[in-house]
Amino acid sequence: MRNLLINPVLNKEFKLRFRSAKSFLGIFFYLLVVSIIVLGLIFLESISSGVNFFGTHQSRTTFHLLSFLQLVLILFMTPGLTAGVISSEREKQTLNILLTTSQSSTSIIIGKLISAVSYLLFLIIASLPIYSFVFLFGGVSPGQLMITLAFYLFTTFAFGSIGILFSTLFRKTIISIVTTYGVTLFLFVGTGVLAIIIMGISSKQVTFSFLPYFLATFNPGIVLLDIFDVMLVDRVYLITGGNQMPLWIAYIITYTVIMLLALFLSIRKLRPSMNVKEMSKE
Repeated sequence: MRNLLINPVLNKEFKLRFRSAKSFLGIFFYLLVVSIIVLGLIFLESISSGVNFFGTHQSRTTFHLLSFLQLVLILFMTPGLTAGVISSEREKQTLNILLTTSQSSTSIIIGKLISAVSYLLFLIIASLPIYSFVFLFGGVSPGQLMITLAFYLFTTFAFGSIGILFSTLFRKTIISIVTTYGVTLFLFVGTGVLAIIIMGISSKQVTFSFLPYFLATFNPGIVLLDIFDVMLVDRVYLITGGNQMPLWIAYIITYTVIMLLALFLSIRKLRPSMNVKEMSKE
């Protein structure tokens, strides 16, 4: 536990990541793009109302669109930030040096994960003032924003752990990144498409199916819609008979298991010769 709190790997990664001007330029352009998108959404929503009016309903719609867009950005950036943290050390032939230090495998993996994800979390926090544009017009409570941010935080660590796993399993960074993006794309797009197809088939045959609900528990986009308004994904519940737990609860349970399993395998594979007893001491 002490190695996790006082982590030289984490301190080094923080310094390397945030002392570069590119990091702050990335934050600047990210906030610039998001600001332009928000102003554009407000403009389009006010025009679509027909009276150049932007009210509570338009504000809520803009918040939903902005939140979904930010989720897409998170899922797009997370694999790039995490899928090469271990494999790049191996390619630069510095991994063996890192493994000879007093840092445990757990400390190294957790430090790499937190440092890689921290930049993305900083982007999310930095974008909070942009949401003030939406709050000016009402329709969105601070509680909804906090729930959305908590969902982002959990999703970032969950998909980040998947990237760490593939970075540990594969020796080449390019293979790790491609695999991580492929898995992320399937979980975000593939599961949604499959759920829609199965619901369409089930509705024509007037039958109930558990598969759409099962697939939806892996899809962060569908779960985000469920957090906003359960009526947006009511079809997923109805096709299963309507007796399932809320999707967001199933999502947390599912990805908690995936995250813990990914981190466990990453720690095991970082030092292949390490046995269970050595891991328990760490």
